[in-house]
This record gives sequence, structure tokens and C-alpha cells, in this order.
Amino acid sequence: FLAEPRLIVADIVAPDFTPEALEILTTKPKWKSNVRLLRVGQIQPGQAQSQFRQIDGGMLCQAADDLDDDSSTWNVVTQAQPTAALQSDLAFAWSVCRHVKSNAILLAKSGLLVGVGAGQMSRVDSVEIAIRKAGDRAEGSVLASDAFFPFDDSIHQAAAAGITAIIQPGGSRRDDEVIAACNQHGLPMIFTGCRHFRH
Repeated sequence: FLAEPRLIVADIVAPDFTPEALEILTTKPKWKSNVRLLRVGQIQPGQAQSQFRQIDGGMLCQAADDLDDDSSTWNVVTQAQPTAALQSDLAFAWSVCRHVKSNAILLAKSGLLVGVGAGQMSRVDSVEIAIRKAGDRAEGSVLASDAFFPFDDSIHQAAAAGITAIIQPGGSRRDDEVIAACNQHGLPMIFTGCRHFRH
């Protein structure tokens, strides 16, 4: 069945299916022979999920990134403090980071995502891409990084583009240099204490 040429099979995974959905999915010509329905039951919030990635010679199993983004545990580590509006944009950008491939850099402004740099070997390259994608909207935006900045070069690049605040996990051996660069440019920066590193 699955080895037939030009046959596309769709798998639909859901906690359950209504009788109406079953009727459509099992009797309509477009669906009935090309669909597999998988009932998985209810998945409870907080129930650990696993993610699987193929690697040469095997498979990697890792816990899904389901960390609670609790802003009460975050620390402002710079002299400048973010305004309420900046904090709102920082929280939004940080919450989206978990869904973007590392090295992830997100720029947000007024509740909108305006630039994304992702999947690069170098964090500074991701910053450059996010700024380029944002264009004029980079000015006045905030920056979220899914992992720490290993050097202060990204901070200088962000400041030159008019970025107004930064959120990142912290934890680099050079955190002091990164904080000093933010202070030099008058940028508030928040350390979350946890990272969203997606591969």
C-alpha cells in the first residue's frame, strides 16, 4: 500500500475524532484511501514530550522545550532598565525563540515580529540576518537571543541598528563584556537564566 508510486498518505494525529470528522475522513474519495487516523488520547499539560532527530548511525532523543517563561525569575543586568513597553516586546520575542532554529535571533516591535535570523553557525551572523530582514523596522525594536552571546560584537551590531533592548539567557564566560557593551550603548538587557536552543 505505502510503496505504490505517486501515492501520498496523510497521517492525522489527534486526541480523538468526532463522528462527523470520521465520516468525512473515511468516506470521501480524496481521503479514504490516503489517510491514517491516529488517536493519541489527551496529553496533559506539563507531560514531558520527547523530540527525535536522526543522526548518522542513530537517533537523538531529547526533552521538548516546554520551559515556563516566568518573567519573575528574569534579571535586568544592566544600568538601564527596560520600560513596560520594552518588557512586553522582550517577553513576546523570548516566547517565540523556542520555535526558531538556533542560533536564533528575533527582533520585535510593538507586539510584532519584524526580523528573524536563524540556523547560522555564528550568533553574530544571525544578528546580521535579523537586522537585514527587519530593514527600517529594526530601529526601535528589541532583540531576543535563544542562547548567550559569546562575545560583545553582536551587542555593538544591535546598537548600530537602533535596537533598544536585549533579552538572552546569560551564562557566557564573557557576560561581563557583553553587559559592559550594553551599558556603553545605554541598552537594557535581561538575563532569563534558561535557554531555548533548538536544533
